[in-house]
Amino acid sequence: MRIQKTQLCFVALAIGVFAGTAFGQQQRVFDWQPANDETVRLDPANYHTARTYRPNHTGQSNHVDIKAQKPVTIFMTPEADWNFALQHPEALGNLRQVCLREHVVSTTYVCELPVEPLTLIIRDERYSPGAPVFAGLGVVLNTMDTAQDNTVRAVGTGIAAVLNTARQSSAPRQFKDPNDVHVQYYRWDCVENCIQPEFQWTRQIKEKYELTSFLKVYGGFQPDHDGEQISIKIKSPVPMLVAMLPSQVADQLHSQPDALESALRKNSCQQRGVQSLQFECTFNLDDGPQSLIVVPEAGQKVPHKKAEIEMLAARCVDHCEVLQTTKQ
Repeated sequence: MRIQKTQLCFVALAIGVFAGTAFGQQQRVFDWQPANDETVRLDPANYHTARTYRPNHTGQSNHVDIKAQKPVTIFMTPEADWNFALQHPEALGNLRQVCLREHVVSTTYVCELPVEPLTLIIRDERYSPGAPVFAGLGVVLNTMDTAQDNTVRAVGTGIAAVLNTARQSSAPRQFKDPNDVHVQYYRWDCVENCIQPEFQWTRQIKEKYELTSFLKVYGGFQPDHDGEQISIKIKSPVPMLVAMLPSQVADQLHSQPDALESALRKNSCQQRGVQSLQFECTFNLDDGPQSLIVVPEAGQKVPHKKAEIEMLAARCVDHCEVLQTTKQ
C-alpha cells in the first residue's frame, strides 16, 4: 500500500466524477485518423479557404495531407485577418503567414498552432496579372464529411461554390488552367484501449461524534479493484491518530489495545497527531477488508467536544469489466 497527501477540496472530491488509470490498466493510445477530405480546383493565383482551427492551449497542432497537380503555397493566418482580406484584397500582402510552406505538390502539412483561431490557406503559385487586384477563389469540386469530425471548416458565403450538391450553379465556372488540389484532414483520436473504466467518489463514512479516549473502529471497506483510492478527512479539537488497518487486526484491538503500536508499525496508511487533515491512501484487492480507526493520541486530555470523520472511496461505476480483463 502507498499513501498520498492531497490539497484538493474535499467537497470537490465528494461530488467529482473522473476517469482514471487503475493499477495495471493499459493506457489509451492515440494517433491521427482520417477525417473529412475535399478536392478544390484553382486557377493561377487563386486562393482556397480551408479549415479554421481553434486551439485552446499551446502545443496543439494540425495534420493535413495535401496533393496538388501544380505547386501551391500553404500557410496558416489569423481567421479575422483572412476574413478582412476577403473584403479588402489589397491587404493580402500583409497577412501574417504561420508555418509557411512553398512549392508544394505533395506533403503532410503539420503546424504547431499558437492559441488563436487560424485558417489554413492554399494558394496556387502561378502568376496571374489580376492577382494584385482581386483575390481569385477556388471551387470545391467535392467534399466528404466524416460524422466523427466535429471541427468546423470556415467557408463563407460566396467564398466557394460546392458542386455536386443542391447548391451547384446552373452555369459552372470555367477554368483557364485548372490545378486540382486534394486535401485530406485528420483528427487526433483514440485507436487502442479506448474504453476505460470510470470511477466516482462515493461516501463510505460520515459522522460527528462525542470524543472519548476509546478507540473507534469503522469496518466494512473492501477494495473493488486494484489501485483503489480512499480519501479520509478528520477534524478534531485534540490531536488524533487516524489509520486504515486490515479488519482482522482492527477487530482485535478492542480486546488487545496494547497491540495498536505494533499493528501501526506494519502499516503505511496512517496519520499521527492530526486535528484537521485530509489524506489519501491506495489499496489493492489482495489487501482484503479494511477498517478505519480513530482515537485521541495517548496522553491527551479529552474534552467534551465532538470530532468529525469522513471517508470516500473511488469506486468503479462504468466499464468495470475492463479492470478484470487487464488483470488477467
